[in-house]
Amino acid sequence: MSLSLYDSSVGSYLRTVSATQAILGKAEQAAAEGVLDLESTVNFRFHDDMLPFSFQIVSVWHHSIGAIEGMKAKLFQPPPKMPEVTWDTLTGLLQEASDYLAAQEQDAIDALAGQDMQFKAGSLELPFTTDSFLLSFSLPNFYFHATTTYTMLRHLGVPLGKLDFLGLSR
Repeated sequence: MSLSLYDSSVGSYLRTVSATQAILGKAEQAAAEGVLDLESTVNFRFHDDMLPFSFQIVSVWHHSIGAIEGMKAKLFQPPPKMPEVTWDTLTGLLQEASDYLAAQEQDAIDALAGQDMQFKAGSLELPFTTDSFLLSFSLPNFYFHATTTYTMLRHLGVPLGKLDFLGLSR
């Protein structure tokens, strides 16, 4: 069995974006029960030097849509600044990611395999192939931010378990 670039990227992103959407749905249920306040959750941080909850969701969005667009354009950059982020903004970003990913065609994504691309942030430029970018940079970042989203909400009292993170809860 061979694993395609499409399976490794779009397939992985779709499952975890969907799981993250369901996790945010459980947070909304918890908020309706008075467990947490959604709008204050948007700015929640474990530590002062840590980026807020909203950045975690923006990063899940960016390392899914942005990664695919970056592989197509041969350039990936940090996410755009998003002023005035609300809970609805965050759920909208995840829906946008889900819709975008579902619209990708396997042949078009697989055709990107092995192409040169780069990550650029200010004066920092890192060369990659699409495959190495996906496996050593984008997917690790994507899963880091999805995990941090899960952990923050669990810390705030949302009843979540491992099956929620894996997208297998019912």
